[in-house]
Amino acid sequence: MPTASDPPRSLRLPSARTAPAEAARVREPGTRPPVGGLAHRPASAPAGRPRPLWPRLLPVLVLLAALTRAPSFLRPLWNPDEGFLATQARMLADGGTLYDTVVDRKPPLVPWLYQGAFAVFGDASLWPVKAAAVAAVAATAALLASLARRRWGERAAWAAGVLFVLASVGLNPEDAQAANFEVFMLPFTAAALWCADRRHWTAAGLAVAGAFLVKQTGGATLLPVLFLLRRSAPPGDPRRAALLRLGAGCVLPVAVVAAACGWSRFLFWTVTGSGAYASFTGSELHVLGRGLGNTAIAAAGFAGLLVPLAAALRRRPPARRRVLTADLWIWLAAAAVAVVSGFHFFGHYYLQLLPPLALLGAGALHLLGGGWTRRAALCAVLSCALFLGWSTAAGSGELDHARKVADAARRHAGPQEKVLLWGMHPEGYWLADRRPASRYLTAGLLTNFSGGRDGPRVGQRYGVEGGWHTFRAELSEDPPKVIVDDSRGKPYEPSRMPTLRYLLAAYYERAERVDGAVVYVLRPERGEKREQGEHGEREGREERAERGAAGAR
Repeated sequence: MPTASDPPRSLRLPSARTAPAEAARVREPGTRPPVGGLAHRPASAPAGRPRPLWPRLLPVLVLLAALTRAPSFLRPLWNPDEGFLATQARMLADGGTLYDTVVDRKPPLVPWLYQGAFAVFGDASLWPVKAAAVAAVAATAALLASLARRRWGERAAWAAGVLFVLASVGLNPEDAQAANFEVFMLPFTAAALWCADRRHWTAAGLAVAGAFLVKQTGGATLLPVLFLLRRSAPPGDPRRAALLRLGAGCVLPVAVVAAACGWSRFLFWTVTGSGAYASFTGSELHVLGRGLGNTAIAAAGFAGLLVPLAAALRRRPPARRRVLTADLWIWLAAAAVAVVSGFHFFGHYYLQLLPPLALLGAGALHLLGGGWTRRAALCAVLSCALFLGWSTAAGSGELDHARKVADAARRHAGPQEKVLLWGMHPEGYWLADRRPASRYLTAGLLTNFSGGRDGPRVGQRYGVEGGWHTFRAELSEDPPKVIVDDSRGKPYEPSRMPTLRYLLAAYYERAERVDGAVVYVLRPERGEKREQGEHGEREGREERAERGAAGAR
């Protein structure tokens, strides 16, 4: 029998002992939580009330993101993508135009991010973008934790956020620790689902557009967003209005960016100009080996999420269809298609799988119970420690080679003279602090080798459309003082490229060999002829100007 001091049963709040059962309730995705749930709570919460989640969880996620990405600060850069972006940022700062005198097959947000970081912090170090990558990982984890909490409670929020961060470094160090396109795409993909889950369709469209403008495959996130819209928006006018808001959010930002960059150039470099790059004809075994190897590495790195998910699928608990919902599987399938597209299977592509896997793994742990949470956490910690050890102990052979090539370029070319590094290491330009002689920063753009192909479809005929015509014009108008042949026996070596072979034979002489790379220097007579030509052209312009002025008088 209740005493006089006991509150009425209708006003009692759940005790700490009943809180897990309350949190275990499953909410269907796309539905709204009850309105007015806080209306009957007393002004002063009892002492047993659980502490708010975010003041505890957010610092943990930020700290884990910083710790797991600490190895990224141990070296200047991790892979050629970072070198490419750093060199692009310098070219843009020097007055270059994106998709004209500064080109790549990627959308513009990450090059602009690098450019902005260099403008604020200087271009001598990549630490600002590495710090931004830490923030991107933490933000993605927080969004996933919020999604999991809304559906399955606080324990699932901890699982989704923490396991995502631990798995985010479960790749080859060059892929996991680099401040590349995928790591900056992840917050947008998670934000798209976060907004769609709350029926914020315009914001969901903006997030999908942001993911696409970081990397084209980010647009695959539109599929689960559309599924949630179809499930939650009533048929008829409400659904059409939701589709209109979603479409506007997706299309308008992309249209504005395309107009700013030039429609034709933007479409060519981000959509239509990569046909040969996406083909794997003639390199089937090479592509298959890369795919199997990187898939195995990713499976080991994501084990903390895959193991409980496999256990839940094997046990088939009754509530699995209400927890592991269709929208999460569609999200995972869309991400898998994005990873496979182009048949390149680079390790960093697999990062796009992580957000849906984190939610599916958290949902599986919600079904399996507390014992499995400890096992998954142990598995994730051990896997993360293994990959962090790999990152810390990883050799720096390619970085050391790029530094030697950069030193050679700096020795033979002055600060205002241009160089051409014929290879796949554009970071050499950034390390040497010398201006590129061409808008094509790697030999891959001109030969198709950048797609990871092993030879059959590599050559001048497979480069970007019109690339060699532009390349010849660049080198004829302003010949680089130094050309470094860094092919080292690869299928794009100059002996197989008629245009480059002729230029080297006609105007350059061999200066030295550095770590397998051959350094060529412009012959003095070529430089003198160029100076004489410029002097004569200048005198001709002055003479024509004087005649024009005399005629006007």
